[in-house]
Amino acid sequence: MKFEKIHNKGQAQLFRNQYLEMLTKTHPLVIWGIYLPLIIYFLYHSYTPLNFGAGRIVLTFLGGMFFWTLFEYIMHRFVFHWVAESERAKKIVYVMHGNHHHFPRDKERLFMPPVPSLILASVIFLVMYLLMGENVFMFFPGFMLGYLLYGSTHYAIHAWNPPFRWMKPLWRNHHLHHYKDDHRGFGVSTTIWDRVFGTMFDLKKEKEDKEKVKELMFK
Repeated sequence: MKFEKIHNKGQAQLFRNQYLEMLTKTHPLVIWGIYLPLIIYFLYHSYTPLNFGAGRIVLTFLGGMFFWTLFEYIMHRFVFHWVAESERAKKIVYVMHGNHHHFPRDKERLFMPPVPSLILASVIFLVMYLLMGENVFMFFPGFMLGYLLYGSTHYAIHAWNPPFRWMKPLWRNHHLHHYKDDHRGFGVSTTIWDRVFGTMFDLKKEKEDKEKVKELMFK
């Protein structure tokens, strides 16, 4: 789905019902407040009473974080940018992600709001539990911290210039995804999978459009 127009003000109206519309918005700190205690509790539960060793906990936790980056790439490339045919499917894609391309300055829709987020997280947890048993209590916290860092990185890319020089390719990759070609540059928290799957922009050949970047930045 191609998103042509960038709106510098306001936000998309996703539902006519004001209560449903309210449920589509959230603040990043709300999502951190929901999941950070769960992450801490699950790690504690892994150590006591499940009695997993500290080394195994750390490695499995880091594995969950790394798996998030692949999950993020797949979701962004194949779900959020799904080329929908029916009007209903187009609406779903727009609600999930298209509105962000039209209104990149909308700070209230960078994280999935609490209700759908908790439902989806519960489903993912159950699937992981069926696949890995009690190891999920170490793996899932890493996966969810990956999500929180992804959302926060996404916020930072739209809010500030890169704080370190080595982070500039990540910033530029996402900016170009917005204003140059939304069929490339799907990584937000890392460019690893864009490089692996050949969807990374050739940053040496891409001229930075500073005016377009300004349109994507929060004020």
